Amino acid sequence: VPVIANNNNFARGAPTLLSFTDAETLFHEMGHGHHGMLSDVTFGRLAGTNVLTDFVELPSQLMEHWLKQPAVLERLRHHETGEAIPAELLKKLKAAQAFNEGFATVEYTACALLDQALHMQKDYTGFSLAEFEKRELTRMDMPQGIVLRHRPTHFQHLFASSAYAAAYYVYLWAEVLDADAFDAFVEAGDVFDAEVAGRARQFIYSAGNAQAPEQLFRLFRGRDPVIEPMLKKKGLA
Repeated sequence: VPVIANNNNFARGAPTLLSFTDAETLFHEMGHGHHGMLSDVTFGRLAGTNVLTDFVELPSQLMEHWLKQPAVLERLRHHETGEAIPAELLKKLKAAQAFNEGFATVEYTACALLDQALHMQKDYTGFSLAEFEKRELTRMDMPQGIVLRHRPTHFQHLFASSAYAAAYYVYLWAEVLDADAFDAFVEAGDVFDAEVAGRARQFIYSAGNAQAPEQLFRLFRGRDPVIEPMLKKKGLA
């Protein structure tokens, strides 16, 4: 089966090499690919990635976790010398993973809250987007040292289509799901645990929208998602 990844945003070179962020993108998109290829649903409209927006990011963001595992990183080699990544460099990479996460989480969450507030307006007569933004940021007690990741006037997620309207929060909620889901592998003592992987395939990667996403997560995890793994992942707890 030919597998093609069309990544026009990777930096070109001779040869083209991947930064760690590029590698994360590769694993992320591979997760979406697995969500489609492993789909085992009768009706096409319920198959693969035809799921709610927050759940569609779970298979992709979950896959990113494996890139950061020592068992995977140790297999990566320098393209010229064939040497493995030095242990000291891996240590620095791990230490830097939570850098600036507080800032990033606030700037993202502020946009998500602004998005929902904007779509809850009942009357837009005489509406001023600039005044609305100023008022909402004051209401949220937005820290002065942090700005919105997306100002409303160029917030394409909201206005380019209806897909993310009032739903920009889904990426952060998906982080809650993916961190909690990966903890199931950690708790098993093996990030490649076959039994947990089997449940992930059955209830996350192959189930599509055949059942409600919250039910699928409960079937995989045995409970509702909790926020603590995500906070720990970001270095916020």
